[in-house]
Amino acid sequence: MPGLTAPSDYKQEPPRHPALLINSKEPFNAEPHRSALISSYVTPVDFFYKRNHGPIPIVDDIQRYSVSITGLIGNPKELYMKDIWKLPKYTVAATLQCAGNRRTAMSKTRKVKGVGWDICAIGNAVWSGAKLADVLELIGIPKSSQITPSGGKHVEFVSIDKCKEENGGPYKASIPLSQATNPEADVLLAYEMNGESLNRDHGYPLRVIVPGVIGARSVKWLDSINILAEECQGFFMQKDYKMFPPSVNWDNINWSTRRPQMDFPVQSAICSLEDVNVVKPGKITIKGYAVSGGGRGIERVDVSIDGGKSWVEASKFQKAGIPYISDSSSDKWAWVLFEAEADIPESAEIVAKAVDTAANVQPENVEVIWNLRGILNTSWHHVHVRVGRSSM
Repeated sequence: MPGLTAPSDYKQEPPRHPALLINSKEPFNAEPHRSALISSYVTPVDFFYKRNHGPIPIVDDIQRYSVSITGLIGNPKELYMKDIWKLPKYTVAATLQCAGNRRTAMSKTRKVKGVGWDICAIGNAVWSGAKLADVLELIGIPKSSQITPSGGKHVEFVSIDKCKEENGGPYKASIPLSQATNPEADVLLAYEMNGESLNRDHGYPLRVIVPGVIGARSVKWLDSINILAEECQGFFMQKDYKMFPPSVNWDNINWSTRRPQMDFPVQSAICSLEDVNVVKPGKITIKGYAVSGGGRGIERVDVSIDGGKSWVEASKFQKAGIPYISDSSSDKWAWVLFEAEADIPESAEIVAKAVDTAANVQPENVEVIWNLRGILNTSWHHVHVRVGRSSM
């Protein structure tokens, strides 16, 4: 593509913060430490998890960069950044979460396949750009459309990067046209993150943001948008990121029996403590995040210090000084941070679980949701604490 190129090797990777925990160097996949993740409601770009499937693309001429829109439409169009900048600019606070977040813990039950994420393959950012519904209106697709006159029902996003899973081809994914053309769904073609231009790791110059949906659908380094009759047939839609029952293994898997995962389930995790901790006697503060997909707010976060026998409700917030209300008056696509204080006996098993506004609650154990790709580990999050003479 003019203006944007995809390297075949890793010789021109961007700089990254040295404090990131690297799960894979090539392609680069990394997450922040737990304490850094919850230090602020808006995750700093440096500490936002990095999820890549190949070398990071390079912009050599932003003026020549364009996105082609083709497929089941009347008039294909080439959009340049100046065209996108002319559209109304919207800003949306939205949490992105890799479907493999907390995979390492699931793997302890039975081995799974995938990048070994701890609990920080998640972040909350303020994204700015044009609404996809406005962009599609430019090519004659009205807002709130279910189908185009030519039979288009899905919107596919194609990256410029090179993925081994696509045999060197680009990463791609799709969402339903009804979601893409719904202004309330807040799907963006984003060019800013936290008030600054996207950096290379996060999709510069242009990426898709699909709020409330697993991060795999928010395609970076956008090359083209295609209007299709069927959902995208790419690897990451058809042979990955699908939720299978515990009975399915690599010998009996049939990918076509499951739909591509879209919304993520209700999730929470404790970030102020490691898996095993030694603390000083007295009160400790338990902090973490909670989030649900599909724009559902967090109704409650429960915390236990006795392994789940008894519970207290944690306080929760988004922006400091503003009460969080679990409906549309708050940032509906964004996480909440929670906090609870507890007196710790000699040893304790601390547990957190969240409940969303649809009364969905995290499952108690990981065994019932185990799946061979290790996605969507939303089981209760446990950490262990014992009181010692010194803290670490």
